[in-house]
Amino acid sequence: MHTHSLTTALTLYRSGTLTLAQAASRAGKSQAEFRKVLAAHGIALHDTTPSPTESVTPARAD
Repeated sequence: MHTHSLTTALTLYRSGTLTLAQAASRAGKSQAEFRKVLAAHGIALHDTTPSPTESVTPARAD
């Protein structure tokens, strides 16, 4: 079961569906441990800093 949860977390993190914290939690690991797993699997860390357009421009319904 642990292997399946780790594989799922890696897949969802790689696709951008989960954040680092969410993926680490799903895998049952700390963020530091999950970073090491990402590195071991050749998966780059995502930039979690919002871009200027994301943080400045609110969504509008009209």
